[in-house]
Amino acid sequence: MFLALDEIGNFNAHKTSGNFLMEFQVKNVSSERIATQKILSVIGECLDNFGPGCVGVQKILNARCPLVRFSHQASGFQCDLTTNNRIALKSSELLYIYGTLDSRVRAMVFSIRCWARAHSLTSSIPGAWITNFSLTMMVIFFLQRRSPPILPTLDYLKTLADAEDKCIIEGHNCTFISDLNRIEPSKNTEPLELLLKEFFEFFGNFAFNKNSINIRQGREQNKPESSPLHIQNPFETSLNISKNVSQSQLQKFVDLARESAWILHQEEKDHPSPSSNQPWGLAALLLPSVAKSTSHGKKKRKKPASERIKNLLESIKNPENSTNINGKRTVTTQA
Repeated sequence: MFLALDEIGNFNAHKTSGNFLMEFQVKNVSSERIATQKILSVIGECLDNFGPGCVGVQKILNARCPLVRFSHQASGFQCDLTTNNRIALKSSELLYIYGTLDSRVRAMVFSIRCWARAHSLTSSIPGAWITNFSLTMMVIFFLQRRSPPILPTLDYLKTLADAEDKCIIEGHNCTFISDLNRIEPSKNTEPLELLLKEFFEFFGNFAFNKNSINIRQGREQNKPESSPLHIQNPFETSLNISKNVSQSQLQKFVDLARESAWILHQEEKDHPSPSSNQPWGLAALLLPSVAKSTSHGKKKRKKPASERIKNLLESIKNPENSTNINGKRTVTTQA
């Protein structure tokens, strides 16, 4: 949600009773950002003390876009409240369109976010972690990269827009089509279980050190800065929505992605029986001990787990000339 303070001046309601005209204004402050922080601080206090059903109020005022976060008990919603942040509203509209275009999108986003939360890759506390918004952008980018693509690029959605869809906010072109019936459905029929495995393999081997993620064009581009993870803001294209992510947190994501891909590859060959009561598929990936489950009981390893998993995945792709986990050459033949 955002509070449109700029719209207040458009209300022309005049009170006729009484002899005085009262006007409310913010006292002089050194910048618009400080004014926004003061306004949100007051709103946060009001919600905390008087908001019906509003609990868990957090005033996150030092973020790039200051906000007040709270939960509403009656509806079960968690809300981020900002001021004059229309671009964020357009981002939400874009995510809604992408989620409606194909039923696999929301299932993928939900699965990846659950997986990330189970392994503490994300957090409700601001910090160096990957955010849910960044994860959602990564899922959209991955689905754009499939062959044929499951989701169209943002630039393509812009070409389909008509005059009513045109939207320029603070100099940023936020135009995209709103009529879903004019967007041709994807011809891709890949099942979710394959997409989940391919997602982990895709980002487990992604060149984060030199490439940026760009959903406007649906392809990698050279990183314009040195941040460990660079995901271009879809509308404010000069901004990196994942600038907060540290190198250690990105490496943790890559390691877990590789190990999760390995687990799903192994299950294709050796599917647990229902009577074993062993978790499999997505359930196995949500276990907190995923990183340990691939060690095969060995205390000493010659290579880091991440590199070992990467080599194992490559060996699966090239079975005719590969090396197994014990360093022995293996040859796979087909009957």
